[in-house]
Amino acid sequence: MQSLNVGIIGTGNIAPAYIQGCAPFEMIKLTACADILEDRAQAFAAEHGLTAYSVDDLLARDDIDIVVNLTLPAAHAEVSLQIIEAGKHAYVEKPLAVNLADGEAVIKAAVAAGVRMGCAPDTFLGGGGQTARKAIDDGVIGTPIAATATWLSHGHESWHPNAGFYYLKGGGPMLDIGPYYVTALVNLMGPVARAAGSARMTFTERVATSKALMGQRLPVEVNTHVAGTLEFESGAIATIIMSFDVWGHNLPLIEIHGSEGSLSVPDPNRFDGEVSVVKGGTREWVDIPLTHSTNIGRGAGVADMAYAIQSGRPHRASGALALHVLEVMLALEESSEQGRHIEIKSTLEQPAALPAGLADGVLDM
Repeated sequence: MQSLNVGIIGTGNIAPAYIQGCAPFEMIKLTACADILEDRAQAFAAEHGLTAYSVDDLLARDDIDIVVNLTLPAAHAEVSLQIIEAGKHAYVEKPLAVNLADGEAVIKAAVAAGVRMGCAPDTFLGGGGQTARKAIDDGVIGTPIAATATWLSHGHESWHPNAGFYYLKGGGPMLDIGPYYVTALVNLMGPVARAAGSARMTFTERVATSKALMGQRLPVEVNTHVAGTLEFESGAIATIIMSFDVWGHNLPLIEIHGSEGSLSVPDPNRFDGEVSVVKGGTREWVDIPLTHSTNIGRGAGVADMAYAIQSGRPHRASGALALHVLEVMLALEESSEQGRHIEIKSTLEQPAALPAGLADGVLDM
């Protein structure tokens, strides 16, 4: 298959990870970048061997097939719509959008234009997530009954050079970190049917202690602690907590509990990690050897979409998956506001599992 040329819009904190993550895949070739801060785009291009353009000029180029949208969350939908209008396939950092109407508009526009829409996270394609998926598909723990998913910290202001946007509309732990966890759960157990949650804003401002922002006061507009339950179409029930308000904890990241055992799933913000199982009637957790490659990074979803474009198959880190995940996350906070369960309207097939034993740098099945 012929490789596809890729351009990046947004050359901020996450962009270098895409340079590294896309490199192993011959199916995609990063060639160009753009940023509203043109000096930053020029510096990024010089560092990574790309050509810098204005956003409009990048979108006008006939030799760019896929555009990766790495702008701030509040701009995700607007920029994705620009990419689609230009006739390019689009892949956006998580979340797909910061509200459901914008997310639906992006998917509708991509369908109408006949282009692919992809969205992070793609971490579920890594060795940890795919080994856990294979274990469940193989019946290692029987029928999944329940799950727990927890990510708790005291926010990003201690390290992030631009932490302010995490506390403004479109930020918060659920839209920032939640996509990794909800996507992992959907990959492992299928779509969600309804959700119930409670949420709170604990502090009205945060004080930055990162080197770049030391001492700056960051206003808070969003809930910073969200807890809830997800009921899956399969009948399984998951408990989820996402927080920027916790100083320390000993809770597991993700566990899946089945009729015949329990599965410990690694950090869904990574492509590697250990998978372990405890079977019914025993108390000992046993590691499961990884069945899939961990030698991939951010950009695997872009590569998988490129393979899918060439072969005509569905891509895994899809817009449909991202829209479902977005609806689930927003439903938890809507439930808190309304004091009731929220029915999830969207549904989808689980993303196809990757075959075990694929060579590094290959995602063509």
